[in-house]
Amino acid sequence: MALPKIGNLAPAFTLLDQKGKKVSLKDFRDKYNVVVYFYPKAMTPGCTVQAGGIRDYKKQFAKIKTVVLALSPDSPERLQRFADRDSLNFTLLSDEDHKVADKYGSWGPKKFMGKEYDGILRQTFIVGKDGKLKQIMPKVKTKTHHEDVYNYIKENL
Repeated sequence: MALPKIGNLAPAFTLLDQKGKKVSLKDFRDKYNVVVYFYPKAMTPGCTVQAGGIRDYKKQFAKIKTVVLALSPDSPERLQRFADRDSLNFTLLSDEDHKVADKYGSWGPKKFMGKEYDGILRQTFIVGKDGKLKQIMPKVKTKTHHEDVYNYIKENL
């Protein structure tokens, strides 16, 4: 699936968060920059490292008027367990049928231990306050993701 184009409106979506509440991308328009990041599975080692960095940067993101939405194919219940276990202080969204991941080009072929399968591609999209896609990070390092995203927004938006 193709990635959306930088400069266009980011693909719209409404999903359930870890508390079972509907959250829409448009809820943040004209108020916040939005980091939309896709991760494969809650409570796995790499995803935990990535989420921990975002959690620890909450104040820095608030200073630059930015919210983070993390999407995975996990159920809202599993996302709540992840949030509770790791004291996550940002929104986790359930994309169980991977329709939003498809729209963002973040669902596709992967390889793990010699096996090929379709799954979530670890990618990040930065959406400006105007709702337009400002940056795509197709390769994400879990350990520095929070810093990389923060620095891009601080320097460019």
